[in-house]
Amino acid sequence: EHAEIEQAAADYGRYLGNAFQLVDDLLDYTSDAETMGKDAGDDLAEGKPTLPLLYAMWNTDAENAALIRSAIEEGGRRDALEPILAVMHSTGALEYTRNKALEQRDLAVAALAPFPANEHKEALIAIANLAVERLA
Repeated sequence: EHAEIEQAAADYGRYLGNAFQLVDDLLDYTSDAETMGKDAGDDLAEGKPTLPLLYAMWNTDAENAALIRSAIEEGGRRDALEPILAVMHSTGALEYTRNKALEQRDLAVAALAPFPANEHKEALIAIANLAVERLA
């Protein structure tokens, strides 16, 4: 029983962390600096290949994929932000990332099944929901 609870807790933590990171990646392209505490496109400027960027790159034409690839490799390409945002919108990359974040939240909550129903479990569920609340 302890092993099952330990595994459930580990799974919960992994899925919750994934959900939180995906929300963070998404908000980098959908929020303003005041909301986020950082400028839109900071991940791109730092050359971080986040899911929205990768999904857009994999689901667009060769020219746009090359633009995204070079922006990631070179970093600091703020001039590429607007055209890359357009590709993200046209490929559905932002919606895809949002859905993946919600999916990871759902998996985190489902991982809690072995836990007894009590206020502690409810708190863990609330934390999982809070992680994706910023998407609203």
